[in-house]
Amino acid sequence: MSRTSATAPPSPATGTGSRAVVTIAVVSALGGLLFGYDTGIISGALPTIAHDFHLADAGQQIVTSAILVGAIIGACFSGPVAERLGRRPAVTWAAAIFMAGAAFSAIAADAWTLGTARLVLGLAVGLASQAVPLYVAEIAPPARRGGLVVTFQLAITLGILAAYLSGYLLDENWRWMFGLGLVPAVALLIGMSALPESPRWLFTHRGPEAARAVLVRVRPDTAAAESELDQLAGTSAEEGERGLRALRARWLRPALIAGIGLAVASQITGINAIIYYAPTILGNSGFGRSAAMLTTVGVGVVNFLMVALGLWLVDRIGRRRLLLVLLPGAVLCLAVLAVAFTSGQAPQGGARWIVVVGILGYIACNGGSLSVVLWLAGPEMYPLKARAVAVAVSTFAVWFFDLIVSLTTLSLTSWLGVSGTFCLYAAINALAFLFVFRCVPETRGRSLEDIEGALRAGTFRAMR
Repeated sequence: MSRTSATAPPSPATGTGSRAVVTIAVVSALGGLLFGYDTGIISGALPTIAHDFHLADAGQQIVTSAILVGAIIGACFSGPVAERLGRRPAVTWAAAIFMAGAAFSAIAADAWTLGTARLVLGLAVGLASQAVPLYVAEIAPPARRGGLVVTFQLAITLGILAAYLSGYLLDENWRWMFGLGLVPAVALLIGMSALPESPRWLFTHRGPEAARAVLVRVRPDTAAAESELDQLAGTSAEEGERGLRALRARWLRPALIAGIGLAVASQITGINAIIYYAPTILGNSGFGRSAAMLTTVGVGVVNFLMVALGLWLVDRIGRRRLLLVLLPGAVLCLAVLAVAFTSGQAPQGGARWIVVVGILGYIACNGGSLSVVLWLAGPEMYPLKARAVAVAVSTFAVWFFDLIVSLTTLSLTSWLGVSGTFCLYAAINALAFLFVFRCVPETRGRSLEDIEGALRAGTFRAMR
């Protein structure tokens, strides 16, 4: 049975099924909003926390990075949780952990307690960043899968923007900044109770009838549900091991290279260095606190708008083309920033506006490309029997390299200077472009079963 031929994107579904999948994507995307808020809030809170707890650079990096250590641990457990309990329970557990972490962060009495609370938040971030895209990808129709999964990334940027606004408006009240994270966590916990389980998880754990019941609910008609169920039955019948052992299969390697490569590239290209440390970098470069924080809010606005644009484009022009069009712009903007700081002194006068435009341009190009495709690529490219654990491995890579960036950014700027740091990130963005050109295929408009068929047939990288 062959499923490797290219398929044209079908027309978007309308009616009750369409509304159902949108509702599922929006509710579960609250996990992304919490992810963005709890990782981004440290940007505005860190200067005051550093003052209150008398933290040097090393202490600031540890408090910032604690959430990333937790995310790595959460990612390690996310695969087994999503595979054994189900995709929906995994998101529900993440919501409960988000609630606990937000509450303990708000009442932390010292830096160690705050670091521990943010470690707990990281467990939820690691779990949500694996479970939510996986859940939405498995329940969305092929023609709308890109936009629906990217809703998660859009929610992340909205959370980051909300964090920046909280930092700007609440100024030095960092406890309130952390405490506000309780609101979306409660909403996510309540909302998930009304949503169905992934039909693909149900098929493999509860049988075809359980999967059919959900597909009928989320597809425009019974015929569409039955057609998808037939494809799913064919894929499930394919030989192969489940879990970590499945990742050793030779035919799976092109997908692992593409998925894990994109996960790594999304972090080492530097976007989180800007998101976490923009106020600190700008402050050290001569910007006042108010100007630095306002520029950071601008970073959040641009990031949100570009991901919103990417959500619209990803099912129209495709994942690969979006990356190839925007990544060169990221290289150019970082090169401009490197030149602006060449003298080693804080930019003066009009040069400061060049810095602001360069930062916003970089966020637009990198955030509108890698950040858009990041959480979509793995759930799309990995086969059914290995999907949960493979997405967990990609998620682990995201948080491991995010941790490295978080722990080294301030040290890099001290060692290489701001100019040298931006120059390094420009080179890495250029390498990311070459990687996408060579290794990342186009998955727009294909069913998950079509993509798996291409992998098994050895035509995965030929998809353009």
